[in-house]
Amino acid sequence: MIDVADVHVAFEDKRVLTGVGLQVPEGAVYALIGPGASGKSVLLKVIAGLIKPQRGRVHVSGAEVTALDEPGLRAMRRDVGMLFQNYALFDYMTVGENIAFPLRRLFELDEAEIASRVAERLERMALPGFEARAVGGLSGGQKKRVGVARATVSRPRLLLYDEPTAGLDPVTSRKIYDLIAEEQREAGTTNVVISSDVDGVLSIADRVGMLHRGEMIFEGTVDEARSSEIPEVKQFVHGLVDGPL
Repeated sequence: MIDVADVHVAFEDKRVLTGVGLQVPEGAVYALIGPGASGKSVLLKVIAGLIKPQRGRVHVSGAEVTALDEPGLRAMRRDVGMLFQNYALFDYMTVGENIAFPLRRLFELDEAEIASRVAERLERMALPGFEARAVGGLSGGQKKRVGVARATVSRPRLLLYDEPTAGLDPVTSRKIYDLIAEEQREAGTTNVVISSDVDGVLSIADRVGMLHRGEMIFEGTVDEARSSEIPEVKQFVHGLVDGPL
């Protein structure tokens, strides 16, 4: 489903990603972990076609994302849903309008179909009847669920989650992970999930990749990550304090 090979990204001569590669099988939940500023969010945006690397290739469902022009990227994004770390909800829109945004931007659907899909997503996120609510009045957990609803409303095959539980309490975080896992099981989606909550994300993951200083230093199964003897992986996965990462 996703094949990333030898990706290099730099901003103003600052290297962010150096020769990164990973593979995500179709229908899998892939946990992308690593310390802050290791390039995880940038890699997610490269996969989504939002950042073009200086070198390397990205294939999503057979299409070479790094070679697509703007119309090609627009068509590809119909099959991609993304939850941004900072919610990226529009304050001037209602909850319903936020969720409907990708449907109106990428598809030609009548308003009845849009309303039906929005209502179904809100019901699924345990937020029934929230269509007319103002975004500003929502709790952090509710905003995350609205973000998940918006990411999944177009029924994409690929879902990219950037820190879906950041700032949430443990109970709400567990609910978000359960929603991601349920969506994967029921819709057969392929998922890449960035999270600093290692225990939480590994509980739903099939495979794990760890970025460290812009390089992919580990890729394997959850069991392999937990038993890895690579010092940085061992330290990060088990929360050991053996010095700075």
